[in-house]
Amino acid sequence: MLGPSTVNMADAALGLYLDLLKRVLTATLDAPEPDVNHWRFPERFLQHYIKGNACTMVPVVRLDDIQRCMLDVIERGVPGDFIETGAWRGGTTIFMRALLKALGITDRRVWVADSFQGLPAPDPDKFPDEARAHASPAMTTDYQHLAVSRADVEANFARFGMLDDQVRFLEGWFKDTLPTAPIERLAVIRLDGDYYQSTMDALTNLYDKLSPGGYVVVDDYGEDSWSSAPMKVSDRPRLLCGKAVDDFRAQRGITDELKPVDSKCFYWQRSR
Repeated sequence: MLGPSTVNMADAALGLYLDLLKRVLTATLDAPEPDVNHWRFPERFLQHYIKGNACTMVPVVRLDDIQRCMLDVIERGVPGDFIETGAWRGGTTIFMRALLKALGITDRRVWVADSFQGLPAPDPDKFPDEARAHASPAMTTDYQHLAVSRADVEANFARFGMLDDQVRFLEGWFKDTLPTAPIERLAVIRLDGDYYQSTMDALTNLYDKLSPGGYVVVDDYGEDSWSSAPMKVSDRPRLLCGKAVDDFRAQRGITDELKPVDSKCFYWQRSR
C-alpha cells in the first residue's frame, strides 16, 4: 500500500516529466519561446517553429491548459477520447498520449485529425481574405501551408515512444474524414484548423460526441489576423476561426462561458 509520501513523490515525478516534455516539444530547453510583444516576433516565430525542430507551435501555457482539461475530465470520470483537429508536427497530440501513458490509462484514445497536406484552400468568394493569404508568398514559400506528412508525424510519435494502438490517425480534409470517423465519445476537443470552414467542419461533426463536462479548446479563437506570419501587413488576413465558433454557438444555442487561456486561445466546458 502506498503511503502519503510515496503518492506525493509520484505526483511530483509526473509533474516534472510533463514539464520537461513540454519544453522538449516546444523546443524551449535551450531557447525561450518567441515573445509575442517583441517587434521581431514574426521573424523569430518563423525561425523557432517553422525552420526549427519544435514539434508544436502551441505555447507552453496552452499545453498547461490541455493538461488541466485532461486531468479534470479523467478525475471526474467524464467519458470519451481526446482529439486535435489540425496537428502540424503532432506535438500536442504526443503530449496527450504521453499524459495517458504516464497515468496508465488504457481505455481512452488520442485522435490525430489532419490533412497531412497543409491547410485547405479557402473559397475565394466566401472567404476572400483567407484565400488571399493562403496564396501569399509567405504562406506558400515560408510556411508551405503548414504541411507535414503523416510519415513525419508518425515518426515524431515514435521518437517519444508514443506510437501505439491508442493513437488513431484521421487523414484527409475534415469535411471528408470527420463525418464518418469511428469516434463514439469525446472528452476534450482541441480545434486548430485556422480557417472558418475547417473550424465549422470540426464543430459540426464532433460537438455532438462531446460528453457533458467535456471541453472544447479553440487555438485561434482570438486571432484576428496572422500577426505571426512574416508577410506584408496588407497580406495579413482577418482570420475567421472566431466567427465560425460564434456562428456555431449561436446556431446551437450554446451559452457556456468562453474563457481565455491566453489572448488568442479560448475554451468552454459543455454543460449539457
